[in-house]
Amino acid sequence: MTALNVDPRVRSAMVSDALDVVGIRNNVMDSSIKPLLPGMRAVGLASTIEFSPSEIYDLDDPYGPAIDYLDSLREGEIAVVATGKSDRSAYWGELFSTAAKSRGATGVVCDGPLRDTNLILDVDFNAFGASARPIDYKGRMRVTSVHEVVICGGVEVRQGDAIIADWDGIVVVPWAHITNIFDAANQRAQGERTVLKELQGGRSVREVWDEYRLL
Repeated sequence: MTALNVDPRVRSAMVSDALDVVGIRNNVMDSSIKPLLPGMRAVGLASTIEFSPSEIYDLDDPYGPAIDYLDSLREGEIAVVATGKSDRSAYWGELFSTAAKSRGATGVVCDGPLRDTNLILDVDFNAFGASARPIDYKGRMRVTSVHEVVICGGVEVRQGDAIIADWDGIVVVPWAHITNIFDAANQRAQGERTVLKELQGGRSVREVWDEYRLL
């Protein structure tokens, strides 16, 4: 599966509600992870990478595993950077964003700091991080897994899970539920458009709820 059929009106809240219906109630990442700009929205399939503390690095090729990871990104994927919520360094910046965008990635979600944040905005790449720091990860953190199961923002993420990220938060949809969850979210987006028009037209909340069962 390389692409998601997601209505552009679908928001993270709609996806979270759809997950609630099937009993998956805790797949929203920590609220500390925010977009660089409020209007940012990224939807795609997770491509995971994990960092852990380490002062040891290859002097000749200190970014080797990260370079290989960036070159592995595919169209429609979101980079999911798991750091154990560590602020020992930044993990993603302008050049990583440029490389990821050129590969067709739709964004990055990181539970640690970003850097070059103004330059990421210039690249026009959807970036979500816990904070910003200028410190390089070399000699402080190292890549310990790629395309494996990670914990990012308190949520388990597997390679190929779906991610929707916006100003409200970041929701993870397990791969086995992608089709039914986004079908439900797409339907809700269409239904909410109708409900909005009804409320704008002066109908009572009770009338709208009783007819559409949406709020």
